[in-house]
Amino acid sequence: MVAWYLYPGGGVLLVRTALIIFQFLVSFVLIAAVVLQSSKGEGLGSIGGGAQLFFAKNKGWDDLLNKVTTIAAVFFLLSSIVLSVVSLG
Repeated sequence: MVAWYLYPGGGVLLVRTALIIFQFLVSFVLIAAVVLQSSKGEGLGSIGGGAQLFFAKNKGWDDLLNKVTTIAAVFFLLSSIVLSVVSLG
């Protein structure tokens, strides 16, 4: 097995692979955080009465998921930019 530093461009290949793995993991966190969030709007629920808006529960959980979504989205955006710059070089 040849170490990554023994051939030209090996460091870039290692960084690019690590960024792809990082972006893959961040994308799963982002998808999970978005799917687990409760609905903010009424949507079609207003037809049946829309009482869900008045009896909202788990406010702390929704706030946590909102923060996780924001942080994961920022990490995904930054890793996408860095990955595109590394791939160009």
